[in-house]
Amino acid sequence: MPEYSYLDLVNHCDGFPSASAHPALHLEKISDLTIFTHETYLLGYILPQTAEILRDPALSGTWWITTPKTISLAGSTREERSQNIHKTLTIWREKGLFKVLRGWRGELYPVYAPRGNVLFEIERSACALFGLVTYGAHMTAYVRGGKYPGGMALWTPTRSRTKSTYPGCLDNTVAGGITSGYTAFETVVKESAEEASLPEDLVRERAKCVGAVSYFLLSNEGMRGEIGLMQPEVQICYDLDLTGRKDVVPKPCDDEVEEFELMDLEKIKNALSAGRFKTNCAVVILDFFIRHNIITPENEPDYLEIVARIHRRLEFPTM
Repeated sequence: MPEYSYLDLVNHCDGFPSASAHPALHLEKISDLTIFTHETYLLGYILPQTAEILRDPALSGTWWITTPKTISLAGSTREERSQNIHKTLTIWREKGLFKVLRGWRGELYPVYAPRGNVLFEIERSACALFGLVTYGAHMTAYVRGGKYPGGMALWTPTRSRTKSTYPGCLDNTVAGGITSGYTAFETVVKESAEEASLPEDLVRERAKCVGAVSYFLLSNEGMRGEIGLMQPEVQICYDLDLTGRKDVVPKPCDDEVEEFELMDLEKIKNALSAGRFKTNCAVVILDFFIRHNIITPENEPDYLEIVARIHRRLEFPTM
């Protein structure tokens, strides 16, 4: 069984070269990519095969503005741009041009200009085709106590083995994408009920926002669709301290989760080392460990790189 270091887990999640840390590698990586822009803003990176299809009006429509290195979406309003990209994606889906669209969710994600202004909305499963930033909310429920090795245990779900992405992997207690019309906190409240059967009043009272993680993922074998799609992501993180609440036990409510286990820190560390966590959920756990003084500069030689990499400054406008 493989043994992964904490930095290995970060590398799995943050695989796109950073312009600031590795400028030469970054320039090499983007040299054959097309830049997705709006006015002067960089929105994402597009692979050559996707760019070729976007430049074909018969396959993508006439509402794309192209140059040899850039592609922009036409439309004078948020609604018009949203309608235009939806028409393109509908054509692609009907023609079966991209495997990633087989996972069509019917959920819309917002795409931002600077200062949190929404430029348009896009089908969730299509974001990686354009290298667009996506957002999620992840919550870690935990219990403190001397009976647990390490003094703490985390409520940890096992993902359903029928899921198309990361089947059977470990996850964060609650996690979900932030769709249009939802805030991060309301996403946590909704997902807590749907995934873990946690009472709404408990979550609203006890869940605390503790920061965010950000990274630039390249799609891999565990994900749906083409390999190498670019997915910059931001996860807003919450903690839920359930110490003293023996009456609160997360339980599966939908088909997303098989079971929950209250895992002590040694079990969590062993599961991380074995690569049992979903890629981005491992990063959320590392952030939890840093905040709770479990990972420190004294016990982790790559401490500073880990901290920097899981709080990456993305080159795109964010919410």
